[in-house]
Amino acid sequence: MIIGLTGKNGAGKGVVAEYLKAKGFYYRSLSDVIREQIRARGHEVSRQLLLEVGTELRATGGTGYLAEQVLGQLQRDKNYVVDSIRHPDEVAVFRRSPRFLFIAVVADPAVRFERMKARKRESDPTTYEQFIALEAREASNPQSERQQLEATEALADFRLENNSTIEELNGRIRELLQRVATKLDRPGWDEYFMSLAKVASLRSNCVKRKVAAIIVRDRRVISTGYNGTPRGTKNCYEGGCPRCNNLADSGTKLDECLCSHGEENAIVQAAYHGVSVKDGTLYTTFAPCLMCTKMIINAGIREVVYNVEYPLNETSFQLLREAGVLCRQFKVE
Repeated sequence: MIIGLTGKNGAGKGVVAEYLKAKGFYYRSLSDVIREQIRARGHEVSRQLLLEVGTELRATGGTGYLAEQVLGQLQRDKNYVVDSIRHPDEVAVFRRSPRFLFIAVVADPAVRFERMKARKRESDPTTYEQFIALEAREASNPQSERQQLEATEALADFRLENNSTIEELNGRIRELLQRVATKLDRPGWDEYFMSLAKVASLRSNCVKRKVAAIIVRDRRVISTGYNGTPRGTKNCYEGGCPRCNNLADSGTKLDECLCSHGEENAIVQAAYHGVSVKDGTLYTTFAPCLMCTKMIINAGIREVVYNVEYPLNETSFQLLREAGVLCRQFKVE
């Protein structure tokens, strides 16, 4: 999951982030994008520069710019905690991910001021009046590119109150994680297997088009194949296939192509290793051609799931229907 944090000064976002890091979450901060920019300009990081450069980046790159930079770095197989979300448009960027959960850490102003005094940072206000004035400047602003904490907090899925001890706050975080654990984003079987086929296509040695297929039975991959020249011959990208290397127009000179198709290789590889594909499901990144369709039918495969349509496959679809082989499209970008 991706847990986003927002909150005012001294609310305890850092404590929440440390707790989640201890539980295996990877930490990211939108402020780090600003810090990198400040250092790249040869300046020392300060609170004032963080505000100014942050405003500048939102003005030039868009109000969701900082979030875009961080979201693009997040991997799907890891849990993340993302700190310093300070603008509604940054929340909107993270909402593109179904894994995103947004938390506002809140505490009374007097409590937060005492915490700020205890940390003794030079740039922090020294009186309660200065603290309240700073809060007012950062809470809302008519300029869209400036941070807007109050509007951002209002978008939170959950509010974590932190007016007491760290132990109580950690207990609230633990309870919240237990509540949301059932909402973990998992790919369905079609997305899972089609994604595996797309990864397998990267092994293709064909210079014209990368295609792969996997055969599944009982939700288990039993064979994989990608397109390319036959075993023991020169790879297509090394000049092994004259048609591909002459960049023939799509659909022409197919009789001159030396590359085996992904579906063909998946079926042949199963035969090579003595594995039956009968009653299996074939996932392929392109709908099968007529030759592969005939192999699919005769191999006893009962279902074909394809990602992208092949330009010359209407006859293939008709033949699959006639043979009683299920055929459907499932797109994975």
